[in-house]
Amino acid sequence: MPISISEPRRRSEPSRRRFLAGAASASLACLACAGARAELITRLPSAAEKQRSVALTFDACETRTPAYLDASIRDFLVAGRIPFTLFACGRFARHNRAALAELARLDFVEIENHSMNHDNHMDRLDDATVRREVLEAESLLRDITHRRTRYFRFPAGNYDARTLADVEALGYRVVHWSFASGDPDPKVTPAKETEWVLQKTRPGGILIFHINGRGWSTGQALPGIVAQLRARGYRFARLDTLLG
Repeated sequence: MPISISEPRRRSEPSRRRFLAGAASASLACLACAGARAELITRLPSAAEKQRSVALTFDACETRTPAYLDASIRDFLVAGRIPFTLFACGRFARHNRAALAELARLDFVEIENHSMNHDNHMDRLDDATVRREVLEAESLLRDITHRRTRYFRFPAGNYDARTLADVEALGYRVVHWSFASGDPDPKVTPAKETEWVLQKTRPGGILIFHINGRGWSTGQALPGIVAQLRARGYRFARLDTLLG
């Protein structure tokens, strides 16, 4: 005999109340888990603040025009063995394969994921394309560095709740920055960049610069920024050592 659509209502009222309460609790638990997981990191944990730690991070971007590693920035960081994190997009990695492989061998350098094609509006891409942007870059960077990337940075910082969830579902944590250094602007002089960064930096901050030849004043400004921050008691560390 066919079951009528109304038959499930025969559940006793106490049983029905327990069932609905359980379903509601499960739904709330799922929402709580999702909310707890979704996180855009713009500052380091409190332990890093107490240690007066900051993270030096550098974006290595490329879209249509080939871009290359800024040797002045790289040479300063490597000579001083200053810990830093480099977010590389796949297009840039293709043109700078040997340079990235060399950096990946250094224990104070961390290379992370900045998407494949550096689309400045990943928030406008469909879910499948967002995932492809992350995974294609991951595959290429792993082939170059022999390490899995763990952190992701959205190009131009543009994201929404959906794209953040897409990236986190792939096992990544999304890390942006505490404030913009302004170094992609050619009108920002080394003196202005230095003054601005020193004014805005706080313990636990995530600093962002560009190492793709378009951080116009960073090569000249960075030695002074690092020296003055150290004089103020700051220490530098890779993101992975600070975020765990």
